Amino acid sequence: MAGLTLLTLLDDIASVLDDVAVMSKVAARKTAGVLGDDLALNAHQVSGVKAEREIPVVWSVAKGSFINKLILVPAALLISAVAPWLILPLLLLGGLYLCFEGAEKVFEKFFHQQDKKYPLAKQTENSPAEVSAYEKKKIKGAIRTDFILSAEIIAIVLGIVQQLPFFTQVLVMSFVGICVTVLVYGLVAGIVKLDDLGFYLQEKSAGKGILNVMGNGLIASAPKLMKLLTIVGTVAMFLVGGGIVTHSIPTIHHLQESIIASLPDIDYFSASYSTIGNGLVGMLSGFIVLLLITLLHQLKTNFSREK
Repeated sequence: MAGLTLLTLLDDIASVLDDVAVMSKVAARKTAGVLGDDLALNAHQVSGVKAEREIPVVWSVAKGSFINKLILVPAALLISAVAPWLILPLLLLGGLYLCFEGAEKVFEKFFHQQDKKYPLAKQTENSPAEVSAYEKKKIKGAIRTDFILSAEIIAIVLGIVQQLPFFTQVLVMSFVGICVTVLVYGLVAGIVKLDDLGFYLQEKSAGKGILNVMGNGLIASAPKLMKLLTIVGTVAMFLVGGGIVTHSIPTIHHLQESIIASLPDIDYFSASYSTIGNGLVGMLSGFIVLLLITLLHQLKTNFSREK
């Protein structure tokens, strides 16, 4: 009898693990687009620090990301069980925050270049206090952004596993959360250290052969890649945030669908209409939120002066 009970238990465990594996694969496919944006955003967020501090900064953000998942998984399960109607408004707020961050970066880039509190930490003339403050600012910003992206990933996974038993939901969401964090920040660490790999290949090749060519290529391309990721990261904020806003507000979603339906069907380009629409919605939403926050800040400042 005991042997039969043990076999039944092992069979149940195998069945649960099989469900976890299958649903994790489905979740990975569903979240692939968000993962690409997550990678671009986080590589952009941790750029600009001293070379010897890049890995510690990435590790700090990765730890923050693990904490985000540790908060989000039980919170998502609790909200889903107690107040499922809250998930959409919370995602909408997160999407608007991403749009606002993107709009703020664009605005600062073109209109507030002279108002940068901390120059790039790679500049040697900065004091240790300035470098530390710059790093902390980078880490906090990256963890905030990761929280929004993680929330979207967890929400997508929750939608996939919602009909499964509770224990299976917990396992799938935890497994996907851990894998996403390891994958994204492992790749981010690799990207920010590309130039160091180039120097290593140069040294190993003694200036000769294919290794030297590869080293020179990595050293030359690393700064350009980081600049590209800065642009891609900002665009990703609008795309992800705009996508959340579009799918959270039915009126906007239906309006976008009707506009797309009226556009000409062009090979290889029509599929991008929805993405472009999400980006435009993200930009518009971001600048509206930025305008509202600026006006509120101005009103608050005027009120303080009057007092």
